[in-house]
Amino acid sequence: MLLIALLSMAATVIVSFLGARVAAGLSKKLRENVFRKVVSFSSTEFEKFSTASLITRSTNDIQQIQMMMVMLLRIVFYAPILGVGGIIKVLNSDYSMGWIIVIAVGAILILVIVLFGVAIPKFKMIQKLVDQLNLVTREILSGIMVIRAFNTQKHEEKKFEKANWDLTKTNLFVTRTMSLMMPLMMLIMNAITLLIIWVGARQIDQGAMQVGNMMAFIQYAMQIIMSFLMISMVSIMLPRATVSAERIGEVLDAEISVKDLPNPQHFFSTQKGLIEFRDVSFRYPGAEEDVLSGISFSAQPGQTTAFIGSTGSGKTTLINLIPRFYDITGGQILINGIDIKKVSQHDLREKIGYVPQKAILFSGTIESNLVYGVESTTETELTKAAATAQAIDFIRSKEEGFAANISQGGANVSGGQKQRLSIGRALVKKPEIYIFDDSFSALDFKTEAALRKALREEKTDSTVLIVAQRISTIMNADQIIVLDEGKIVGKGKHHELMENCEVYQQIALSQLSREELA
Repeated sequence: MLLIALLSMAATVIVSFLGARVAAGLSKKLRENVFRKVVSFSSTEFEKFSTASLITRSTNDIQQIQMMMVMLLRIVFYAPILGVGGIIKVLNSDYSMGWIIVIAVGAILILVIVLFGVAIPKFKMIQKLVDQLNLVTREILSGIMVIRAFNTQKHEEKKFEKANWDLTKTNLFVTRTMSLMMPLMMLIMNAITLLIIWVGARQIDQGAMQVGNMMAFIQYAMQIIMSFLMISMVSIMLPRATVSAERIGEVLDAEISVKDLPNPQHFFSTQKGLIEFRDVSFRYPGAEEDVLSGISFSAQPGQTTAFIGSTGSGKTTLINLIPRFYDITGGQILINGIDIKKVSQHDLREKIGYVPQKAILFSGTIESNLVYGVESTTETELTKAAATAQAIDFIRSKEEGFAANISQGGANVSGGQKQRLSIGRALVKKPEIYIFDDSFSALDFKTEAALRKALREEKTDSTVLIVAQRISTIMNADQIIVLDEGKIVGKGKHHELMENCEVYQQIALSQLSREELA
C-alpha cells in the first residue's frame, strides 16, 4: 500500500507538470496564431473587431482556455477511470443496490444541466462586458488630457463605474449560481449514503448482507459520485472557456477582405512610381452608397500630385486605396502598369513611403523609429533624412541624439516633432512613391515651407502624393486634384483651377487673399 501511494504521488506530480506544460504551450500557440491573423487584417476587419476586444481575446480569453486545459489534463482523464472502476465493482456485486447509483448519477446530471443552462448565457455576457470595460478604460486613459481640460472627470467616472458594475453584477450572479453546485453535490452524496445504509440495514437484518459488504458498497458509491463531482468541478470552468474558445475562433476564422492572389505577379517595369486610377469606385462594407466614384487620373514619377477638398470629400479614403488598406469595389489602380491586386501586398508596400494623418511612433529610440521601414542604413543617410524632414535640429538638441528615448506612441515629443519623425521614417525608406496624408498640419508655415523645398530638391525621381487642407501646401504641386462628395470636380495646376474650378476657388479664398494666391 505504501508503494502504491508513492507511485500515485509520483504520477500526480508528473501529470501536473505535463498538464501545465501542454496548457502553456497551447496558449502560446494560440497567441501566436491570433497575433498573426490580426496583423494580416485589413481596415475592414479592424472595424469589425474593436481594439479593446482583440486585446481581451488575446489575453483574457486565452488565459481561460489555458486554465481549462490544465484542469482537463489533471482531472478529466483521472475521474472517469475512478468512476468506471467503481461501476465495475458495483456490477460485480450481488447486493441488488445498483439502482441507487443510477439515481445518484441521474440527480447529479440534472443538477449540472440546470446550472449550466442558467450560467452559459451569462458567461457569454461576461466576456463582452470585459471588452466593454477595456474599451472604456482605454478611451479614458488615452483622452485624459481632454477630460481634465473640460472638467468631465465625474462623467467619465460614472461611465467607468457603470461598465465596472455591469461586469461585477454578472460575475456575482454566475459565481453565486455555480457556488450552489458544491453544497448540492454534497447533499446528493450524503443522501445517497443514507439511502445505502437504510437499504443495506434492512438486508443485513434479513441476513442477506454483511456489514462489511455494505461498507464496501458505500465506498464504491462514493468513488463513483466523487468522479462525477470532480468532473462537475471542471465543468464550472467549461462554459467560460467554451465562450472564450468561440471568441478566439471568430478571430481565427475571420475572412480577410484584402488578400493576395495564389500566384502574384512581380513588378518588372523599368518605369518607377507611375500611378494610374481608371474609373475607380469604392464603397465601405455595409454602406448604401459609394464614397468614391468615377476617379480617374495618373500621377507621374518626379511630380507632386496633391488632393484637396472639403471634409468628408474622400481624400484620405482615396490614398488609402493605393497601399490596399481597403480594396476598391470598381475600376482599376495600376502601379508601373500592373494592377495592384495582382501583386503581393508586401511587394506593393515596399514601393510606398506612407506618412499617416495621425503620426504614429513606437517605443524605442529616435533611430529605431527612423529605420523602422528598412533593414539597415548608414548614419549619413539617417542624418540626411532627418535634415530633409526638418527634424535634425531638435534631435541634436537632445543629449543622446538619435539614441534619445521615445515613449509609447511618442508621448514624450510634441505633435510637430512626431510628424517630422514620421516623415523622416518614410524618407529613410527611399521608396518610389511617397504618400503624405495631411502630414504637415502640425508644422508651422516656416517649417512646412522648408520641408517642402527640401523634398522637391531631394526626391526629384519619386512620385509624391499629398493630401492637404492648406492651399499654401499644394500651390506649387505639378497636379492638383479637387474632390467633392467622392468625385473629381477639378484637375490641373493652381492657376488653372483658380480660373475654372469653383470648389477650389472657394477653398483658396477662404484661406488666402487674391494677392497671396496670385
